[in-house]
Amino acid sequence: MQSPLSLRQMSIPKGLGYLTIMAPRNLLYMRSNFFFGSRCWMIRFSTEILFKSVSFRLFGRKCDNAGSEPLENEELLNNLLTMGVDVDMAKKRQPGVFNRTSTNEQDLKTFLLSKGASKEVIASIISRYPRAITRTPESLSNRWDLWRRIVTSDLEIVNILERSPESFFRSDNNLNLENNIEFLYSVGLTRKCLCRLLTNAPRTFSKSLDLNKQMVEFLQEVCLSLGHNDPTDFVRKIIFKNPFILIQSTKRVKTNLEFLQSTFSLNSEELLVLICGSGAKILDLSNDCTKRNYTNIKEKLFSLGCVAEEIQKFVLSYPDVIFLGENKFNDKIDCLIEEKISISQIIENPRILDSSISTLKSRIKELVNAGYKLNTANISLLSWSQKRYNAKLKKLNIGQNLVVGN
Repeated sequence: MQSPLSLRQMSIPKGLGYLTIMAPRNLLYMRSNFFFGSRCWMIRFSTEILFKSVSFRLFGRKCDNAGSEPLENEELLNNLLTMGVDVDMAKKRQPGVFNRTSTNEQDLKTFLLSKGASKEVIASIISRYPRAITRTPESLSNRWDLWRRIVTSDLEIVNILERSPESFFRSDNNLNLENNIEFLYSVGLTRKCLCRLLTNAPRTFSKSLDLNKQMVEFLQEVCLSLGHNDPTDFVRKIIFKNPFILIQSTKRVKTNLEFLQSTFSLNSEELLVLICGSGAKILDLSNDCTKRNYTNIKEKLFSLGCVAEEIQKFVLSYPDVIFLGENKFNDKIDCLIEEKISISQIIENPRILDSSISTLKSRIKELVNAGYKLNTANISLLSWSQKRYNAKLKKLNIGQNLVVGN
């Protein structure tokens, strides 16, 4: 049992600085002109209450800035503003960069200028992906050389960076990039296919080599199980159709394959045709999302009088419809029905659901004003490119004016 006179290490709260005193367990006797004036006072306190859970070294004062926010690099801020960078945007995207004491914004600028990038493009790249300024000149040069194994010119790389700076600057692991490039070439992917991956799914190259190998081997096994005797051709087709598949898990792809085959009662040949074509994009969609969206499609179309066979034909003819969430799909269907377009017309022309509701409404109004009978005529022009649609509308308006003139 500890003696009542045993000493315990105690401390004063931080408002008085960190101060350690030695006191008896139950009594504290303090004689101090500093705290209590010129006279000596004998005060009795309960140390268990006054100094509970506080411990300090003898007269040690806390001098660090723990708990306070790191200071921003003022020199960096000035440099970026001089370069035309949107600092507010950059801070929102990657604020930690501005607390670094060492960055390479001037080296980055010099490097990109030497590759043909304009000052405006460089400013835009840093604004949208400020971590780019942390890359060293040596790392940038090595990475650029690796990209040139895929991309045919410096200007093409600059254009990619302008669209998606993350694709180049997200990782600085050049060895992993090099290994992935060599592997993807070895399994039969063409330069065009790799360029598509770089542009659309750059994480493919920052992903570990082992994970990319697992996905390719899995796709090769799927190919053979479905009766296709050319795994190289199969993998190339799948990846070209769906460049995001390599950044997904094999479990997700497998579950989606099982969903497609069981839901639509597809045999091996039919499933093979679907995933090598328009159904390839579904393979990387979230499994829950796939099921939820398809369930909504069925319920909505059933409510409009469609039968199961029509719904299956509708989805298989245009699998991209599964990407439409519940609200988007229902709102687009309702918009078309309100404009006197029948559900059978929609079933026959599913691509019109690609267009936004505002585009559908404006085109329907323009076509009706031009005398086009949407309830009996072909409605596929609702999904045409703007150039092709404008040409058709111009002809319709000319025809309408001639009729009115006569």
